[in-house]
Amino acid sequence: MRISDVKVFPVWGGNRNYLFVKVETDEGIYGIGESGLTWCELAVREIVLALRDRLVGQDPTRREHLWQVMFRGGFFPGAHALSAAVSAIDIALWDIHGKALGVPVYELLGGRCRDKVVCYTHCGGDGPSEELVGQAQGRVEDGWKFIRWGLPHEGEVLEPTRAVRKGIAQFQSLREALGDDVELICDVHTRLDPPEAIAFCRAVESFRPYFIEDPLRSENKSSYRMLRQHVAVPLGVGEHFTSKWEFRELIEEDLINYARVDLCLVGGLTEARKVAGWCETHYIDLAPHNPLGPVSTAACLHLSLASSNFAVQELPILPGMLPEIFPVQVEWKEGYLLPPGRPGLGLEFDEDAAKRLPYRPARGHTLQRVDGSFTNW
Repeated sequence: MRISDVKVFPVWGGNRNYLFVKVETDEGIYGIGESGLTWCELAVREIVLALRDRLVGQDPTRREHLWQVMFRGGFFPGAHALSAAVSAIDIALWDIHGKALGVPVYELLGGRCRDKVVCYTHCGGDGPSEELVGQAQGRVEDGWKFIRWGLPHEGEVLEPTRAVRKGIAQFQSLREALGDDVELICDVHTRLDPPEAIAFCRAVESFRPYFIEDPLRSENKSSYRMLRQHVAVPLGVGEHFTSKWEFRELIEEDLINYARVDLCLVGGLTEARKVAGWCETHYIDLAPHNPLGPVSTAACLHLSLASSNFAVQELPILPGMLPEIFPVQVEWKEGYLLPPGRPGLGLEFDEDAAKRLPYRPARGHTLQRVDGSFTNW
């Protein structure tokens, strides 16, 4: 079996674009992957097309070899856009191999470690606390065991001290309303500098957060050494990282508790399973970052099923999105994703339907401080 073509599909999903990659073979088996560099889909598309010539004619089951060729073959090693392209292609190669052998991808990863995968949903955190509590109570009634919300901002303005005060009040309201059996996750979304992040983490410790997500910006990983000295709450970090090397410092120095590995950005399943094994030696559990489409959800599910050190998977959108493009998807029930019995990722992809929802120009969100200076969204 040889790779015969690599196709790229930037797709408009209603409020944002998604980027899917289809790898075809001369035996009629295809694999589907997804890129995670949101708002830069066209840049990733061009890189996938540039990698195409290195892939056509190759054996798609030589995943590790092809990963090395893609990541290092241009002399400059992978980073954001290149890693996102490698991720999409790599996931598609795992899909092909599973289909060729007639088994789900999790069987290629070592088999199931669990019977189902618990997930967390999103709630909006910018309104009044009672509004957030109402949303969360509705989610719990639907079967969710974990609730996540974002550090609040006011329209396009985020002033750190006000956001911290409101975030603390939200934590207290949610814990009092939901009790001790529902896990709480607050996503700071890299919006705070160390003084505010320390104040927030210390103030909410008594409300028993499952973890605080991305309390600091991701560029300087050494900043987590200082943060870790001052806070005791569990930390979940890693959704920005584009290879195992970017995780190295945080894992080896035990600076985080949960690895927010993004399979569509870190280098696909090939690289994610290496990060998972490394984390296991430091008792760091996986909490896969999954804000994307059906392929991301499925790929994360297979990794979560096959990893002993799994904690919880992000799932802001239930399976069923883009149904015309993905008529067969993975299944969710009462807060859990269920193991697919179909070979590969367990998805079906309609290429013609993808072409009917072409890319639309769009840009990401931005926030500013009261004085007009830029800050992270």
